[in-house]
Amino acid sequence: MTYVPPAPSELAMVPFVSVENMMRLVNETGPEQVMIELAEFIEADFRRWPEFDKTPRVASHSRDGVIELMPTADRDNYGFKYVNGHPKNMREGFQTVTAFGVLSSVANGYPILLCEMTVLTALRTAATSALVGKYLAPEGSKVMAMIGNGAQCEFQALAFKAICGIDTVRLYDIDAMATAKAAKNLQGTGLTVLSCSSAEEAVEGAQIVTTCTADKQYATILTDNMIGAGIHINAIGGDCPGKTELHRDILLRSDIFVEYPPQTRIEGEIQQLEEDYPVTELWQVMLGEKQGRQDARQITLFDSVGFAIEDFSALRYIHAKLKQTDNYQMLDMLADPDDPRDLFGMLERAKG
Repeated sequence: MTYVPPAPSELAMVPFVSVENMMRLVNETGPEQVMIELAEFIEADFRRWPEFDKTPRVASHSRDGVIELMPTADRDNYGFKYVNGHPKNMREGFQTVTAFGVLSSVANGYPILLCEMTVLTALRTAATSALVGKYLAPEGSKVMAMIGNGAQCEFQALAFKAICGIDTVRLYDIDAMATAKAAKNLQGTGLTVLSCSSAEEAVEGAQIVTTCTADKQYATILTDNMIGAGIHINAIGGDCPGKTELHRDILLRSDIFVEYPPQTRIEGEIQQLEEDYPVTELWQVMLGEKQGRQDARQITLFDSVGFAIEDFSALRYIHAKLKQTDNYQMLDMLADPDDPRDLFGMLERAKG
C-alpha cells in the first residue's frame, strides 16, 4: 500500500501572487486604476506615519550594485521587501531591479501574503510620485518631461495622467531605442507623446520634470539653467550613496520634500548637501502640518528614494485585492505539526 502523507493544514498555506497573476490582476483592473487605488492606500498610510516602525533600508553594496531589505510594521502587520539594483544588468540580459515581498501578522508572526514586487514596485513608485505631485505640482499642470525612458517610464506617465491630469509627456533618453519603446507603449493611452533629442528640449514647456536614470554615479541629468521658476521636479533615479541626478545649485533653489530624512540623506539628491539642510517630510504635508506648494513661482523637489511604508501599503493593497479576485495560489510554506513541540516527529512521519 502506497503511503500518502497528510495534506498540509490550512495554517501551513500562504497566498502567493506570482508575476503572471500580478499581470493578470493589473490588466483586469487597468494599470491607471490600480495606481489610483494604490495611491489611496499609500496616502492613508502616510497620514498615520507616526504609527509605523521606521528604519533606513538594510543595504549590501557591491561594485556591481546593491541588494536591500526594506522592513516596516504597524501594530497589526509586518512587511518587508527584498530588492536589488544592478545598473549593469541590462547589458547582460537581466532586469536592473527585481523584488519580492512578504506581509505578516504581528499577532502570530505568520505570513499572510508572499508577493512578486518587480511589477508592483513599478506601480507603487509611480503611484507615490503622482500622489506627491497632487500636493506639489503647479495647479493645472498638463505637461511632464520624462528624462530616462527605461522600465519605470510608462508607469510614471500613466500615473501622472490618472492622478494629476497631465495630457502630454515629453520623452528623452540617451538611448534612442528606449525612447522609441516608451513612445510605442504609450500609444493609445490618451497622452500626447513627444520624443525629444535632448534633455533641454524635453524640459521646454513642462510644468513637471521627472528624472529616472540608472547609472550608479554622481550625474548631472538636470543642470541649473534648465529649471525655471514654478517647476515641480520628481527626482526618482537617485536611490543609493554616490548616485544623484541633479546639479547641486538646483537643490539650493528648491523647496525639498522627502519621505524619511535619515534614509534620503544617505541615498537621495540631498546627499550633496549638509547633513542638517532643511527638508520637509511628506506625511506632514498630507496632514496639513507643513505647507507644500505655496505659490506659482516656487520650485518644488520630491527627492524620492522609495521607503518601506510605500511597499507596506502596496502589499496591504494586494492583500485586500485578493478578496475580489482569484489571481493567486496557495503555497505550503509553513511547517505546522499537530503537536507544535514535535517538528522532528512530523519529519519522521513523512517517511511513510
